[in-house]
Amino acid sequence: MSQTISVSTPIAVQPVIMAGGSGTRLWPLSRAGYPKQFLVLGDSNQSLFQEAAERLSALAADDLSVSAPLIVGNEEHRFLVLDQLREIRQNPAAVLLEPIGRNTAPALTLAALQALEGGTDPVLVVTPADQTVTDPAAYTVALQQAVRLAAQGVIAILGIAPDTPETGYGYIRTTPELGAARVAQFVEKPNLETAQRYLSEGGYFWNSGMFVLKASVWMEALETFRPDIAEATRAAWAPRKCDASFVRPGKAEFAAVPSESVDYAVMERCPGSDFDIRMVPLSAGWNDLGAWDAVWQVARKDANGNASVGDVITQDSNNTLVHASGRLVSVVGLDDVVVIETADAVMVADRSRSQDVKKIVAQLDKAGRTEHSLHRKVHRPWGWYDSIDSGPRFQVKRIMVKPGASLSLQMHYHRAEHWIVVTGTAEITNGDKVLVLSENQSTYIPLGQVHRLANPGRVPLEIIEVQSGSYLGEDDIVRYEDTYGRN
Repeated sequence: MSQTISVSTPIAVQPVIMAGGSGTRLWPLSRAGYPKQFLVLGDSNQSLFQEAAERLSALAADDLSVSAPLIVGNEEHRFLVLDQLREIRQNPAAVLLEPIGRNTAPALTLAALQALEGGTDPVLVVTPADQTVTDPAAYTVALQQAVRLAAQGVIAILGIAPDTPETGYGYIRTTPELGAARVAQFVEKPNLETAQRYLSEGGYFWNSGMFVLKASVWMEALETFRPDIAEATRAAWAPRKCDASFVRPGKAEFAAVPSESVDYAVMERCPGSDFDIRMVPLSAGWNDLGAWDAVWQVARKDANGNASVGDVITQDSNNTLVHASGRLVSVVGLDDVVVIETADAVMVADRSRSQDVKKIVAQLDKAGRTEHSLHRKVHRPWGWYDSIDSGPRFQVKRIMVKPGASLSLQMHYHRAEHWIVVTGTAEITNGDKVLVLSENQSTYIPLGQVHRLANPGRVPLEIIEVQSGSYLGEDDIVRYEDTYGRN
């Protein structure tokens, strides 16, 4: 008699990466236009966002079927997301674009609504894009345990056993249970004395900001505790527009969604309710890189405790972080200091006060300066430009265009432009003419002339652009055609 072998259906897992963020705490390397999740800060040559995507793809097991990630971010970073995923050979399930920041509860709700499309109800593995882990294998084991709990209807949160009385994190108080500890209480960021008490008493864990739960459980909990957010986010989801990988909720409707975090909206209300919320301990070298001091803590150091990136020379210095982006940076006689150099800004801070860098960013914003939002080198969906020199009535830019990419068909009212090809092949629309130029060839774009720069080749195109005129701002542009939907 033949024997029937029962094969259970694998648990459907939907990774969700929260990739929003303003980039204030790791200024000047991180900017609003290029926040920390897209920076390479470790030894892996991958950004924090790419590392998060790689870790989540490793969750697959015989009983776990892992989908491509859902990314929740903002409109400005949409092409950074796609470019960085392409570099690690991943494609997103979708990129959900918040038209305006409304904190993490509405962001997660967008992801849950997307995941529930088509009648499926996967387990959502929700993680910020800007954390680091030094033991990926331990991370995988903990997340897989959380997924198996969540498949049974549990809300699982990852908790970090504290090794210092940290005042910059929220805490989770737990009670022992078989399988996984039950969450008894969420605690706000404590003062030093309270944090020391948590450490000595035990039973308290840092809140990692990583949650694992079924999409339907999130929606049920949100509708229980914050029906206003659920209703408003559904209203914004209804008129959504889809463009390739991008999903855009209704702009006016999303602006009306109450702004609230996942913790405040739902998680902190679950203990003592009908929702079963458990904590899975994570011991994987986790850090949220919330300030430059945290970057120093996880960095590789020399015998004197100094960590450095780039062209750096240290002399008689200890426990110092030096990050050089483009020039030689030398330091003498510094202890517990952070020095960050970029093309247009240098920041020096006492390492213990590196959280206060955000106050500098606030001052720059208040003064109407641009250094808090953009680097000198600005990334665009077609490539990048670097403003290498400027003066009265002129500006010089180095421009790179990716293979097969093009800028918009455009015109300027107040400036003329000279283009010189440095490497690659340029296809240039100049009025009613189309020119193909190669290395060392050039052309002139008169003021008011309709023009476009494209790269028809297979290697990056680089040109030098010299602008001259009465006004050279980026807003002096009229777009007639644009591949990236900006006209």
